[in-house]
Amino acid sequence: MISPTLSPAGAPAWPQVRAHVHAHVRAHVRLRRAAGRLAAALALGGAACAASAAGAPACEIDRPVRFGGMNWESNLVLVEVERAIVEHGYGCRTEVLPTETLPALAALTRGDLDINTEVWLNSVADPWNKAEATGRVRRAGDLYMGGEAWFIPRYTAERLPELKSAADLPRFKDEFEDPEEPGKGRFYGCPAGWGCEVVSSNLYRALGLQDSYTLYSPGTGAAQKAALTAAYKRKQNVVFYYWYPTPLVGSMDLVKLELPPYDKDAQECLTSPDCKDPKPSAYPENPVFTALNTGFEKQAPTLAKFFAGISVPLPAMDETLAHMEETGDEAQAVAEWFLKNKQDIWTKWVPAEVAARVQAAL
Repeated sequence: MISPTLSPAGAPAWPQVRAHVHAHVRAHVRLRRAAGRLAAALALGGAACAASAAGAPACEIDRPVRFGGMNWESNLVLVEVERAIVEHGYGCRTEVLPTETLPALAALTRGDLDINTEVWLNSVADPWNKAEATGRVRRAGDLYMGGEAWFIPRYTAERLPELKSAADLPRFKDEFEDPEEPGKGRFYGCPAGWGCEVVSSNLYRALGLQDSYTLYSPGTGAAQKAALTAAYKRKQNVVFYYWYPTPLVGSMDLVKLELPPYDKDAQECLTSPDCKDPKPSAYPENPVFTALNTGFEKQAPTLAKFFAGISVPLPAMDETLAHMEETGDEAQAVAEWFLKNKQDIWTKWVPAEVAARVQAAL
């Protein structure tokens, strides 16, 4: 029983009591209605989650899909693009194993990796041919056509107008002085462990530069880029190997040094670590393709079909890498930018329902 309150005159205040009771009743009704709405919402949400779970894709393999994490920009970005599609579109787990070109090819052959997203054929032609002959790796799909060259900055070309070709370099060794070895110039080759290091080293020997230049191989791609960027900003003379498309080549005003005409046999020897008598040759156009372990292809034919269908127009690759350079973003953020801004490209790689799941995740 509710005890009545007293009015100032001492009489029971029943109107106030009735108002108090009615307020409690109205509040109780509102709570019951709110609880009903909440229960309905939870039921709908649970049904939606159940439907989503029922429609979620089941990955073809019950372990993570293993990518080779070679550390140049285009590979880093494309690996993250592919991982996002494999995870959100195909319901798979993924992992990236940091590695370099030649160790990655060996790991792919052993089955320690499933995918090498970027293989630059002309840098690893001999090792690739040997790996492919085992039957344990396969060229799955062509990404784009890349290129390689020996470069000097345009300001260096203007200072040294007679420097036109790589064969001219010995006459200008003092212009590219190696601070650690006075009397010699410094040529910046390919990062240690990369496939292009083999070609750069053999071409360096083929041109007879051993007596006039040191061959400097940076420890990583980042170290190479940092050294070249610092020299360029200070307007120092520098001569170096680089590949494209890359943010560095796109952001600098560079001049290619002439090399002897392309020779197929000479180039094949240049790509071999065992080349005994290297002969100089210009770099050909460099097909960049995705390679798969054949055991993985058999285990995951749907994923293998996805990887085989990936290609990127070179202007779009240039734009993506320019965005990376301008923003300073890491590869994962650049991959998200690509997925949001290049949907006309990547949605062609996958069925509509896979694209829809990836877009929903974005």
